Amino acid sequence: MSPADQRSELVAVAQALDAAGLVPNKSGNVSSRTPTGFLITPAGVPYAELTTGMLAALRLDGESGSGGLRPSSEWRMHAAVYGARPEVQAIVHTHSPMATALACAGRGIPAFHYMIALAGGDVRCMPYSTFGTSELAAGAVRGLEGRRATLLSNHGVLAVGASLRAAHAVALEVENLAGQYLAMLAAGLEPKVLDEAELARVIEKFEDYGRLPRS
Repeated sequence: MSPADQRSELVAVAQALDAAGLVPNKSGNVSSRTPTGFLITPAGVPYAELTTGMLAALRLDGESGSGGLRPSSEWRMHAAVYGARPEVQAIVHTHSPMATALACAGRGIPAFHYMIALAGGDVRCMPYSTFGTSELAAGAVRGLEGRRATLLSNHGVLAVGASLRAAHAVALEVENLAGQYLAMLAAGLEPKVLDEAELARVIEKFEDYGRLPRS
């Protein structure tokens, strides 16, 4: 993918999240790895107004590249994940309503449905840290160990992938699963959780059927 196409795709994903109501009031952020670091959405810009030239280019140490606006306050979290997970090529951070409700209750999402395989297994909820801090970044990295998504307590969702398309798909599925889990809790029901062996089988079948998005 050319640098111009990468920028266009990042803007398109951010705007799709906004249109779906998953990043209310300019919240959340999206990034994509580059050869020298990563591109990330800027701070305080409504996604409907976002253009490719506004994206901030950063190195993993936080040093700015050329052009763009001030980066999202969560750039440390993105940098930490890219540093810890070489296979991750894109990150989507949302404040999607259902998953954020669970995060504000300190609840993760158990493996009650096979589609949680998109996240790599049950979705952990990590302890609260102030937004934009290195503590939040470290917690996000821990929450993502062996996973492609984590909840951040009293905050939101972080999803990762081998591409922007993949990270976007994980973020959407986490919100879907969160809604289903909340519906069970509201009805006073406890989910029937898939065991590790079955979850491993589902993940393997997804690989065979191409259900895990790659590009």
